[in-house]
Amino acid sequence: MHSMIERVHKDGSVVFQNGKTIVADVIMHCTGYKYHFPFLDTNGSVTVDDKRVGPLYKHIFPPTLAPSLSFVGIPWKVLPFPVFELQSKWVAGVLSGRITLPSKEDMMVEIETSYASLEAEGIPKRYTHCLGITQFEYNNWLASQCGCSGTEEWRLEMFLASIMRNIEHPEMYRDEWEDHRLVSQAYQDFSLYV
Repeated sequence: MHSMIERVHKDGSVVFQNGKTIVADVIMHCTGYKYHFPFLDTNGSVTVDDKRVGPLYKHIFPPTLAPSLSFVGIPWKVLPFPVFELQSKWVAGVLSGRITLPSKEDMMVEIETSYASLEAEGIPKRYTHCLGITQFEYNNWLASQCGCSGTEEWRLEMFLASIMRNIEHPEMYRDEWEDHRLVSQAYQDFSLYV
């Protein structure tokens, strides 16, 4: 639904702030998730502290255990499949020996610098893996490491247009869009793979 819940009745009816009523079998609150790896014993090399999994070089490799251990899919507030595909390609390149990671010391210096930068900007630890608009810079960096093309212009434009619609019309931004030109460009790109 596109409206916040006003109230829920015992008979299962849900009344939204916009006055609309439905009968629901289940109400699922999607409030995020916690990073939790009870199956993974790293002797403290990897910890989870206020939703920060770390230390991780580029959100993937813990320096002391790289390249034997990697995490794909940690970043959030991203277009998941393009990010995770590029992460997987980078991990595969590292594991095959085609791509060389920096030294453990250099990875730690970069991680510490990144953490210090977030702290200086007043960004809490729990937002370490929140990429948002910076995902495109991150994706392009991963793509350059893997020797593949980065983010397509149409994908970036579509993302930015969606963000603007969300800001301007939070109740309806998923229902109306004028990106037919961008969709056509996407279809052209996708047709190269079929």
